[in-house]
Amino acid sequence: VQLVQSGGGLVQPGGSLSLSCVASGFTFSNYYMRWYRQAPGKEREEVAGISSGGGSTNYADSVKGRFFVSRDNAKNTVYLQMNSLKSDDTAVYFCHVPINYGNYWGQGTPVTVSS
Repeated sequence: VQLVQSGGGLVQPGGSLSLSCVASGFTFSNYYMRWYRQAPGKEREEVAGISSGGGSTNYADSVKGRFFVSRDNAKNTVYLQMNSLKSDDTAVYFCHVPINYGNYWGQGTPVTVSS
């Protein structure tokens, strides 16, 4: 199982960024996918999740209405579109999939929101 992330970077408050996570080594279309983030000095928190077919999504209250998760099962990719970014969104973002009794994580993508 491999999850390879891209995107992220530095953005001003109010700006937008998009993250991608390309999966391999498992049947991507069968699994619920999640995005997490971990800010400096804080615990890792779940940000968003999307069902295997993409028809159901869930968001943390702190990002609801600003972040949007999607997936393309033909490309084995899950996305996180982040809009109206705030300084509190500064964190390292991870994609995640639980398979059987294991947890698999992307390598992490830093997102910094600063003027």
